Amino acid sequence: MRRTSGMMQVAAGGMRSGPIAVLVLVLFGCSPAPPEATVEDPIVADAAESVSMDSAEGDPVAAGASPEPAVEEPTGPPVLVVETAKGTIEIETFPDEAPQSVEHIVELINRRFYNGLRVHRVEPGFVVQFGDPQTRDMTRRATWGSVGSGNPIGVSEVSPEHKHRLGSVALAHPGDPTRADSQMYISFGPQPALDADFTVFGQVVSGMDVARTLAVNDVIRRVTVRP
Repeated sequence: MRRTSGMMQVAAGGMRSGPIAVLVLVLFGCSPAPPEATVEDPIVADAAESVSMDSAEGDPVAAGASPEPAVEEPTGPPVLVVETAKGTIEIETFPDEAPQSVEHIVELINRRFYNGLRVHRVEPGFVVQFGDPQTRDMTRRATWGSVGSGNPIGVSEVSPEHKHRLGSVALAHPGDPTRADSQMYISFGPQPALDADFTVFGQVVSGMDVARTLAVNDVIRRVTVRP
């Protein structure tokens, strides 16, 4: 991505450039806390022990039973749920390969940063992008795509493990991947020219048909995180 007239750009194979559209799950702008000990009343404790022993004596099964092990619920990577004017897009994130990027985006989502933003860039066959807070203000349309949250991630997490392909979600930046922030974009296909310079932090797992229908000015109604 290179800056031209104050706007961030993503160059596709050296053949196109333009203001980066923030991903719907996009990018620049998108970078993202103990129990108290208690002392038991000895009288209450004795009474509780008495009840426990009485129950065990009257119930041979209870007396010999061992507590069932706690069942841990399966956990997976955070999934970003992007509700747009055209439908919903779900993005599975890559916290193992891009931990700080994922943490940064999740923090912004928890602050409701993306709610009410608009898509600011659409390039058919290339990307759809969002994440610039200025897009809430139609009078500032000339500078859409030029800013983020104001708190860049500070590190590059470009990884050979995740290249651009259909549905890849990556972070836009003004020329330095360490300065990626809130703007993100969804790729409409393989983009080998971007693989070495942009952090791919997620993959669309549902709603790619919705992403393809998005247009500039479409509202990102809400973005939430599903564990």
